[in-house]
Amino acid sequence: MDPQFKIAHREAIIGVILAVLHFAWWFGFAYGLGSQPVERYRYIWGFPEWFFYSCIVGFLLIAVTVTLLAKFVLKEVPLDDEEVTE
Repeated sequence: MDPQFKIAHREAIIGVILAVLHFAWWFGFAYGLGSQPVERYRYIWGFPEWFFYSCIVGFLLIAVTVTLLAKFVLKEVPLDDEEVTE
C-alpha cells in the first residue's frame, strides 16, 4: 500500500475519533445538565451551565485539540503523482 494512503487512513481515523468525542462531549453536557427543569439551571457568565460546558468550553477544547493535532501529529503529504524520494 502506498505510504500516502496509510497516512491518510490514519489521519481520517483520528478525525472521526475527534468528531465522535466532540459529539459525546456536547451531547453529554447538553442533555445531561440541560434535562433538568429551567428553574434549577445554574448560570455561568449569564449562560445556562449546560450551554456553557457543551458549546463554549467544548468549542475551546476541540479548537485546542485540533491545533495540537495539526502541529504535532498530522503530517503533510504530497498529493502529486510523482514518486517522492527521501
